[in-house]
Amino acid sequence: MLRSWYLKSRLLGVLLAVVAAIGVSLPAASRAAAASLTQITNFGNNPTGLQMNLYVPNSAKANAPILLALHGCQGSGPYLYSSTDFGSLADQYGFIVIYPSTNPGGSCWDVSSNQALTRNGGSDPVGLMSMITYTEQHYGGNPNAVYVTGESSGGMMTNVMLADYPDVFKAGSAFMGVPYHCFYTNSVRGWNGPCAGGQVSMTPQQWGDLVRSADPGYTGPRPRVQLWHGTADTTLNYNNLAEETKQWTNVLGASQTPTSSDTPVANWNRTRYANSSGITQVEAYSVVGAGHQLPIQGTQMAAYAIHFLGLDGSGGGGTTGGGTGALHAVGAGKCLDDPNSTTTLGTQQQIYSCSGAANQTWTHNSSNELTTTVGGTTLCLDANAKGTVNGTKAIVYSCNGQTNQQWNLNANGTVTGVQSGLCLDVSGAATANGSLVQLWTCNGQSNQQWTLG
Repeated sequence: MLRSWYLKSRLLGVLLAVVAAIGVSLPAASRAAAASLTQITNFGNNPTGLQMNLYVPNSAKANAPILLALHGCQGSGPYLYSSTDFGSLADQYGFIVIYPSTNPGGSCWDVSSNQALTRNGGSDPVGLMSMITYTEQHYGGNPNAVYVTGESSGGMMTNVMLADYPDVFKAGSAFMGVPYHCFYTNSVRGWNGPCAGGQVSMTPQQWGDLVRSADPGYTGPRPRVQLWHGTADTTLNYNNLAEETKQWTNVLGASQTPTSSDTPVANWNRTRYANSSGITQVEAYSVVGAGHQLPIQGTQMAAYAIHFLGLDGSGGGGTTGGGTGALHAVGAGKCLDDPNSTTTLGTQQQIYSCSGAANQTWTHNSSNELTTTVGGTTLCLDANAKGTVNGTKAIVYSCNGQTNQQWNLNANGTVTGVQSGLCLDVSGAATANGSLVQLWTCNGQSNQQWTLG
């Protein structure tokens, strides 16, 4: 049966062969030994008898953000904790993670019934909301900084929670999911074969209307959405990524065509969809060759998710600008510097001892530009002559809105050109004052690592 086939499909481990297939081999983040997963009982209204496990890192901030992390079929909260990097990222950045488990254990989430697909309608979403409220009341979680992520059935439930409770969540990241309401069967934990097989297609307006029907009358701001899918997924067909993208771009008033695209990691094709203000609302990752096992532990997938959500302190993946300050060259311990505060167009940029001066102050704005203002003149960091080859000079030039002046500040510390996909690089890994800055193929070295602010 399709249902049992789907349950069996959720892998209990990550295959190294798949890691190799998508071209990523970064080391796993190390988990700090201190805090542990804690089971919580009697957390409030829980119509389906869900179980709640909570991870509060020793580094938890006052008024800490909350991440709701949802497992897939045959999984559990503790399994998701041990098989993904969200816990170690919580150690690093001080946010709280809720790891729920379905009832009966190992079952899929209810994303198919009328109760689940309606705000406060009952079923699993009500219990999940009780966990969030409990965490806010008993662990000091910040009600204005609540986020959700999930894999497979948990990716489906991520979309459901964003639709049912748009006022609760600031953003969500769904791995290997399907659009909200795509799995509807009018039964609890039903299986929808056509949706799983990628055979359900609607217009953006139709998909968007379904989301709006989950909480009729709601007119407030809605959470930004990040979506992930492997091109070789045989459990939940890859076509679902395009349908999810249509749905959320419609709901969020974003462009139906990508406003930028790049490949931040080999075989990760990323597209972004901005609203009329130039702010990214939807971000989609197509992972070439990957099957039904995202996010792959030990890669940067979870880190890219929490960067988009803003849980690493970035403000949300550069989607709201990313901030203003010095752009620090990590390997050299110096700052990106406009030589002698020049306004001469075409001047190649350098690194220099950090001084806090205007010629070392950069703003990453909602148009993905990196700008500096010297002598009353605002200039953009620019790939010289629209170059896309190694050694292209990083210069300053009059801002013109073209893609050779657009830069992604990535979760792994790289700054990549939207047009070229190349990394901002200190030439020759030099560390001396006056060392020149260029574009180069991303290689993971410290001379390509940058922090803003």
